[in-house]
Amino acid sequence: MEGLLTINNVWMMICTGLVFFMHLGFALLEIGLTRQKNTINILFKNIFIITMGLLLYCLLGFNLMYPGEFNGFIGFAGFGLSSPLVDGSLDLAYSEGYTYWTDFLFQGMFAATAATIVSGAVAERIKLHSFMIFVILYIGLVYPIAGSWKWGGGFLDEMGFYDFAGSTLVHSVGGWAALVAIWLLGARIGKFKDGKIGAFPGHSMPFATAGVIILWLGWFGFNGGSVLSADPELTSLTLVTTCLAAAAGGVASFIFSSVLYKNYDITMFLNGILGGLVGITAGADQMSPTDAILIGAIAGVIIVLGVALIDKLKLDDPVGAVAVHLICGIWGTLAVGIFGKLAGFDQFINQLIGVACYAAICIIGSFIIFYLLKVTIGIRVSAKEETEGLDIHEHGMDAYPDFGIKQH
Repeated sequence: MEGLLTINNVWMMICTGLVFFMHLGFALLEIGLTRQKNTINILFKNIFIITMGLLLYCLLGFNLMYPGEFNGFIGFAGFGLSSPLVDGSLDLAYSEGYTYWTDFLFQGMFAATAATIVSGAVAERIKLHSFMIFVILYIGLVYPIAGSWKWGGGFLDEMGFYDFAGSTLVHSVGGWAALVAIWLLGARIGKFKDGKIGAFPGHSMPFATAGVIILWLGWFGFNGGSVLSADPELTSLTLVTTCLAAAAGGVASFIFSSVLYKNYDITMFLNGILGGLVGITAGADQMSPTDAILIGAIAGVIIVLGVALIDKLKLDDPVGAVAVHLICGIWGTLAVGIFGKLAGFDQFINQLIGVACYAAICIIGSFIIFYLLKVTIGIRVSAKEETEGLDIHEHGMDAYPDFGIKQH
């Protein structure tokens, strides 16, 4: 028993490290798809999210998300982490798969990911201090309460809603907030002008590509760790379905966008991979390889249509976060009722109810936070700051001082 716990726990620790590594992927993707003059600002936001996110999850979030016995809607097990001890040493009966400490750290990495999704959507024009306040409130309160509804044994869990690793609980939770944020924030200057959509090319496609490859690697931990043990059958199947969905998403996205736009767009290819990953995350342990390919391929098509829809609505999302994380998150959640071992009408309805419940708490929660910030301290930088770049105005430095490139 103790040997099995050790093996399981080591696997969970490795997966925790992989999910942590995803934060580098998010940072590289975000700076790659945005302009050079805002690089330091984006890196600062991403570092703030992981550091503050872990502290908040320790002091507040973990016990809001996993409160033990509660009413199914909201519960709280107390501030901080309390070590489960038996006769002065760590209680190894906490779980068959991992210790209390590993559980906290693994879940803490997920919490920070939800806020990182918002960072990309609001890039290049949000006030840094307003964004930091949003992160504190959203990770500290909204994310863990929403998470408790399923992963904490709440009312959606009892109803039969299924989300293996967070298509909804992580990705859509971040995606709904991103959608609300870009609506309240408005588009970047020059994005929508005279009825035309302005293009703001990212300053480093190599960074963006490296970011996506790192995120794909990190998903081995994101989905593989969500088995919550080193069970050889489930972990290996989960990694296979995860990889196949990513590959199918990328291929479908680049083919579909090439047919529509008559060019080979690397950003669509990259976002298609991410869309496939987000899409398989809700049911990675329930799908066959063929199911995974279909789910990923549909997600890849959804990405292309989703990015076009966001532009048509005159919403400015520099990295495609809403299309990737929200729309593909919804698709992946509903796909559990269509494909795989749980497929069926009743399950599909459960998935639909779950999507609606998370939409409600996330839209209301993020709107309250962002709207209050907007009418008090403001959420958008001045036109001068936006035009000249947030790096110089908010940080007083340049990401590439030796390049000597002036960007306007």
